[in-house]
Amino acid sequence: MAINALHSAATGLSALSQDIDVIAHNIANTNTHGFRALRSNFEDLLYLEKEQPGVETRSGDQRPAGLFIGLGTRISNTQMDLTPGPAIPDAGDFSMMISGRGLFQVALGDGQTAYTRAGNFIKNSEGDLVLGNYDGRRLEPPVNVPEGATHFSISSDGRILAQLDGEAEQTEIGQIVLADFVNPTGLKPIGGTLYIESAASGPAITGEPESTGFGTINHRFLETSNVDPVRELIHLIKTQRHFEFNSQSIQAADEAMQVIARLGRL
Repeated sequence: MAINALHSAATGLSALSQDIDVIAHNIANTNTHGFRALRSNFEDLLYLEKEQPGVETRSGDQRPAGLFIGLGTRISNTQMDLTPGPAIPDAGDFSMMISGRGLFQVALGDGQTAYTRAGNFIKNSEGDLVLGNYDGRRLEPPVNVPEGATHFSISSDGRILAQLDGEAEQTEIGQIVLADFVNPTGLKPIGGTLYIESAASGPAITGEPESTGFGTINHRFLETSNVDPVRELIHLIKTQRHFEFNSQSIQAADEAMQVIARLGRL
């Protein structure tokens, strides 16, 4: 009946509207350091079984296919795109990016640890390295820059070196420790380019850069957003067209129901 078409098209409009929200979020973050784009995954809903496949027909033959009427679609989940973003040079003393697997660790106010690919770290008023975002989350394990330290460098294996007063050679003042997950797409985004672990991601696996399974650190580079604006715009246009098609399905179902109503009055 046309009423099923109305419900199916309505689920399509709802799912596509959510997909447009996801695309808009991606496009809005094209300049966000370490941002990972999201992709919507769709799935079909329940089916009305009108005829079973494989049953015996009146002629004694076997029915080769059944008759099923679908009831629409929905977004099953949003999947994180783990493709690395482009690298850009940055003059910050503590700017860094990860080449390969791994995430930086930062401390949240409630004692939890959050994870990020953004590497725009700076010093706060106490000399601690913090992420250069709105909340200024402290790097974990913590690194405190001694007063008067100059000529900073960060090695590929994550050692933070500085020139201290009265010393001829650079001194190690901290060590970067990265985290990784069995299923990083299962991480929960909480804003501020931060993610926290979930039951789907599994617990964090930590290790130093260049160790087995982890990438390396590039000093004075930043990883930008991995959003491809051209691809997102193409996806947006296609989604808009699909939205229009579902609207036309609703219009066609409505016209069919009007015809049925008129026939019922004859």
